[in-house]
Amino acid sequence: MSYPKFYDTVESIKLQDPLAAVLGAYENGEYDISYAEVVRSAGHSCPTVAGAYLMASEALKELFPEQRAIRGDVKVEFAQDLEDGVAGVIGNVISQITGATDKSGFKGLQGKFARHSLMYFNSDIASSARFTRVDNGATVDVYYNPNSIPASPDMMPLMQKIMLQKATQEETKRFGELWQERVEKIFSNIEEVIEVKKV
Repeated sequence: MSYPKFYDTVESIKLQDPLAAVLGAYENGEYDISYAEVVRSAGHSCPTVAGAYLMASEALKELFPEQRAIRGDVKVEFAQDLEDGVAGVIGNVISQITGATDKSGFKGLQGKFARHSLMYFNSDIASSARFTRVDNGATVDVYYNPNSIPASPDMMPLMQKIMLQKATQEETKRFGELWQERVEKIFSNIEEVIEVKKV
């Protein structure tokens, strides 16, 4: 399986999942989620998927500073409607990482380990996303803005040729390389594109 090598340089997100521990999926419920895994689940790598991954990663570091983040113990809110723009894509990625879902998620075992009703859209917030620990109420707002990492000027002409089915194999490959180069730069400039504020 071949993919851009920078995927392997992105810091994994360390989790502890009580449900996984109870069901014997992972010893102590401890496992890591990598960017490569998220890309496989999403089916692609782009600034939106990268941003969702980074928002979750940076928020969880702030909420769980000296321990693995507890999967299933985080509520996530968005200002957008679920069907607005890429809100659904972002929600899906963050759901994979945190376990939070709206009403479609796991209902729990005898009242414990529920994952539904932990993700909300149309919330009255100004940030890209708000993350809240369920156990202690600690909350952070996360702002994601990749505009400081511009796309190559060669990308738009190549995309147009691809959409018109006029691109050569080499041009299509080059477009993908340029696309992933921007994603790599986003991960290389986290402090420029992500801001986390305690609420």
